[in-house]
Amino acid sequence: MSLQVEKLGKSMAKLTIEVSAETFDKALETAFQKNKHKISVPGFRKGKAPRKMVEKVYGKGMFYEDAANELVAKEYEKALEEECAEEVVSYPKFGVEQMEAGKPFIFTAEVALKPPVALGKYKGVEVAKADTQVSDGEVDAKIEQERESNARSVPVEGRPVRDGDTVLLDYEGFLDGTAFPGGKGEDQSLTIGSGDFLPGFEEGLVGARIGEKKAVSVTFPDNYQEPSLAGKEAVFECVVKELREKLLSPLDDEFASEVSEFDTLEDYRADIRRKLSEEKARQALADKEEAVLDAIVAQAQMEIPSAMEETKKEQMLEDFSTKLRRSGIDIEKYMQYTGLTQEALESQIGSRALQSIQRRLVLEAVAEAEHLEAGEEEFQAEAAKLAEADGKGTEEILEALGQEGREQLRKDLRVNKALRWVLENAVEI
Repeated sequence: MSLQVEKLGKSMAKLTIEVSAETFDKALETAFQKNKHKISVPGFRKGKAPRKMVEKVYGKGMFYEDAANELVAKEYEKALEEECAEEVVSYPKFGVEQMEAGKPFIFTAEVALKPPVALGKYKGVEVAKADTQVSDGEVDAKIEQERESNARSVPVEGRPVRDGDTVLLDYEGFLDGTAFPGGKGEDQSLTIGSGDFLPGFEEGLVGARIGEKKAVSVTFPDNYQEPSLAGKEAVFECVVKELREKLLSPLDDEFASEVSEFDTLEDYRADIRRKLSEEKARQALADKEEAVLDAIVAQAQMEIPSAMEETKKEQMLEDFSTKLRRSGIDIEKYMQYTGLTQEALESQIGSRALQSIQRRLVLEAVAEAEHLEAGEEEFQAEAAKLAEADGKGTEEILEALGQEGREQLRKDLRVNKALRWVLENAVEI
């Protein structure tokens, strides 16, 4: 097998791969052996005719396609591993140059090569310093949120409906005094202030008392789902049958012990503050990472070949589809739920694909410029993490990764090291 690389410009290349005539003939024989049981030739039992006779009856090219398919996949990967000094970053677009028994099999692969990157400023990038202090108000808000989620709902008598109450009611809607289809409900539960019903309906129930009729006037939105009601004014005759209110626990040590592992409110507050502080620190680091990478990418020069971008988009779409399937949702149902079209989904993922490529390239360029490498100790530590997550031994996971997977792991560690480097050398202002 031999390989020739022709640069086409804009980081594209044409790889011409020549496979020996002997190897092609072996692939033809393999294709014959694989398919002979399906072939009928006059004068022979099915599957028993020799290859030369089959080719005489059906043509010499009968097994070319199967042989080519086998060789292209295998010899292309072999050429990249053993002969190609360039880094290919796209799926190949194959073509056949020569395919004839007794002659070398020659095919081509048009691919994108890793594009060069001219770094701009990447050390000392200025980013806004995040405020990670936690205020008393934020702690109070978090505790109130916990009180709300643990509130009890208790029945109320002797007072009218107030904002925040939950009511059980019957209602019927009328347009110009006539009941309209779909406007009637019985034993409907509704929390006042939730915004779950038509605008103005919940507010109109404030002041109502159990067992009393109350007329509530509303106007249907102009974009209402039922066109015959859109923009119309209606009156709903309502009867509140039950009234309940939320009862919040007192803010004391007993409450703290019920909702947490702590015995005192003071310790509970301290734990809330710590968790909020850690959450802010994580968000600050994520925001810093985004800002630094955006700045480095903006100041770098690179031309991304469309084939590289398209390959990344396809990979991300497949990864996304796989995650959805593991959750029991297929991509078509996801688009129905979200209202996204195939075009809109591909556009969203395409934007993220380009960003991912650009960030990876600049970090690889930084690692090269600063001579950053992941040492063997780091490599083994990361392999041990992967093994633990997979419930396997380190050697077992390394064997499963294979040569290509191990090399990719080293590259990823190098990129992560470059990311840490640019973050450590950024200037917060």
